[in-house]
Amino acid sequence: MKNLQSYLLLLLTGTFLFSCSQPSANNPELTSADSLALKQAAINGQLVNEGLERSRKFVTDWLAYADSSSGLIPRNLNESKDIWNAWDAAADNYPFMVLTAALTDDSLFRGRMLDMLHTETRLTSRIDRLPDTYSFSKKGYDKPEPDLTSIMFGSSEYIKDGLLPLTEWLGPSPWSERMIGILDDMWKYAPVETPHGNIVSTNVEVNGEMLQVLSRAYWMTGDQKYLEWAIRLGDYYLLGNQHPTRNFESLRLRDHGCEIVSGLCELYATIDAADPAKKKVYEPHMHEMLDRILEVGRNEDGLFYNSVNPQTGEVLSAGTVDNFGYNLNGFYTVYQVDSTDAYREATLKALNVLSGNYRNFDWETGSADGYADAIEGALNLYNREPVSSVPSWIDSEIQVMWSMQDSSHRANTEQWRSSGIIEGWHGDGNFARTTIMYCLWKTQGMTVAPWRADVQPGVVRNGEDLLISVTVDADWEGVLKFDVARHQANMHMPWDWPRINQFPEWFTTEESMQYKWINLGNSDEAAFSGRQLSNGVNVSLRKGVNQFRLQLTSN
Repeated sequence: MKNLQSYLLLLLTGTFLFSCSQPSANNPELTSADSLALKQAAINGQLVNEGLERSRKFVTDWLAYADSSSGLIPRNLNESKDIWNAWDAAADNYPFMVLTAALTDDSLFRGRMLDMLHTETRLTSRIDRLPDTYSFSKKGYDKPEPDLTSIMFGSSEYIKDGLLPLTEWLGPSPWSERMIGILDDMWKYAPVETPHGNIVSTNVEVNGEMLQVLSRAYWMTGDQKYLEWAIRLGDYYLLGNQHPTRNFESLRLRDHGCEIVSGLCELYATIDAADPAKKKVYEPHMHEMLDRILEVGRNEDGLFYNSVNPQTGEVLSAGTVDNFGYNLNGFYTVYQVDSTDAYREATLKALNVLSGNYRNFDWETGSADGYADAIEGALNLYNREPVSSVPSWIDSEIQVMWSMQDSSHRANTEQWRSSGIIEGWHGDGNFARTTIMYCLWKTQGMTVAPWRADVQPGVVRNGEDLLISVTVDADWEGVLKFDVARHQANMHMPWDWPRINQFPEWFTTEESMQYKWINLGNSDEAAFSGRQLSNGVNVSLRKGVNQFRLQLTSN
């Protein structure tokens, strides 16, 4: 970790330039709480730097294994080197290369990352815009004939796990266009007939993913068809003979199964706003499902078993799931809709037990992916319920996950020594996904452009203020950009329910509000609107530590 040295110099958007000066030892602007917050902000900056640099290294070293002809990345490095596929390479790895580049390397983001999207669309779209597995050696599809079931599965994974998180962060983009194109064609070819209309699959993972995507696509586009398709699935599971706890003999509560729980809860939140009469029809069936899961699906700590028979209560697989947050997202969402205290209490119980019982826990037989999912769940729920013991748990567990990128923790150290590759499979992308979520918590959503390997941006909220520390090894000029309520700005959602793979909102600007910048090096001040902060403030930083305060002033 680098030593902290000097203070913030801001070149304000438009005309204002602040010169840097050493702060007074008795700066009247700073309370003791401010000083502690600034120290924490500096520590946060060091963590953000490490996290984003690790993510950059992951991208650089994975791209070295891209196919020389197509430029696409392989599914895995130890096996499946010859193929790109939608449900692994595209869904789990590539999107978080894109996001890492968006935050740290604009030329890579707008260049090679976008080229890969265009190439993938051109080479892999097999049934209209639906992607199929591509073989590098064959320079064509891996299988001679399309398998619609497989294509539907891959398309669903690509949308929900990859393109949807990108869309929530980026807003309208070529990636959101690809997402909507695939989604529309999935339902164009939906092959499964039900009394409620055709659906794309009988696979609970696919249908859970569809419920999540369709609920958000409805708000994002305003197109009623997405809500109609989602309600087909809601009717299929809640009103027919496929109720997850009334009819299933096995309910999987870890990933590749748990998506149906949170998916139905996302639809429930959507129709609460868009179709209240339908919500009333679903209400008893939703509560029946959630209540039964709480009754038979948890261990003594309040975390979920791998799978249970919800009819008999038998625990079919007693392992503790790393995806506890994926399930609790749904419970907390229904708590927000119906004020059912038991669903909030379930969330609080799980959060409160993490620090005492689940440090350095073997979530998924030693895989970094288990840590990624567990940390993501804790971050997302902590954003809604700031349980005091959770931050130290997240800080400790991110270090465990990061250590898995280091050569001393790799089984095959000779092959990947000094490499950014984590485990050599498509799940490596989830390492970057959760690292970025962690870093955005440590900056309260503030981003820096252009990124440079020595920049250490950290932020702490202290009451209504933000206290900012940015350390640089050499003078730097660029932009500090503050977050907006992306669930509204990008997705047009009525409220911010907790969602799988979302990037939580921490500090968000309000367009009509006024904010005051104070340079803690020389006490210079200037005012900015929320829109100016979200568009980005031009700054000029001097070598060393730069510190600043952001205050809300008035409408």
